[in-house]
Amino acid sequence: MDGRSLPRGVAGYAEAADALVVQYEEVTFGEVHRDVLEFVPVEPGRILDVGAGTGRDAAALAARGHRVVAVEPTPELREHAQRLHADSGIDWVDDALPDLTLSGHPGRFDAVFVTAVWMHLDAGERRRAMARIAELLVPGGRFFVNVRHGPVPEGRHMFDVSAAETAELGSAHGLHTVHRSERPDLHGRDTVRWSSLVLRAHANQ
Repeated sequence: MDGRSLPRGVAGYAEAADALVVQYEEVTFGEVHRDVLEFVPVEPGRILDVGAGTGRDAAALAARGHRVVAVEPTPELREHAQRLHADSGIDWVDDALPDLTLSGHPGRFDAVFVTAVWMHLDAGERRRAMARIAELLVPGGRFFVNVRHGPVPEGRHMFDVSAAETAELGSAHGLHTVHRSERPDLHGRDTVRWSSLVLRAHANQ
């Protein structure tokens, strides 16, 4: 990120990186995105994974034949990811929402994944982020967003963001909701649940 300070949303992740690697990698892409797998592009395309963490999802998407750009602002997580998935052909970028400059990676994407990131953005940042994501999608492209609900862990920068608000914000930027669901936490935390949404850009934009 060209020497800039880390975004507030990554607070607590660097210190916990070693433990998070185990947590993130013990569940699969298919388990995390079970409810939305039917919307993942089948034909090889260009996919952006924002807040890619340990590279679990990015590697799974690359294995499906997609060209994947993975964004992760926390150096400790990014280093683990590049080690764990060294042969996946992923392009790693040090960047973050809401501005997401993607220096060196111009162009638009068939799909954008934002998993367990959206709730780290405040209201103003979410508006900027949604506008940026809408710009990055090809006509008919899909935005996959996974939002956490529940108590904020100590040391984390997080907000209470509803699925309804996310869908409404997407609509304001020309993205139509094609899927919305909720599920329990995969790590067995009773007080945590997750919303999964897929928003689609207009085919003629």
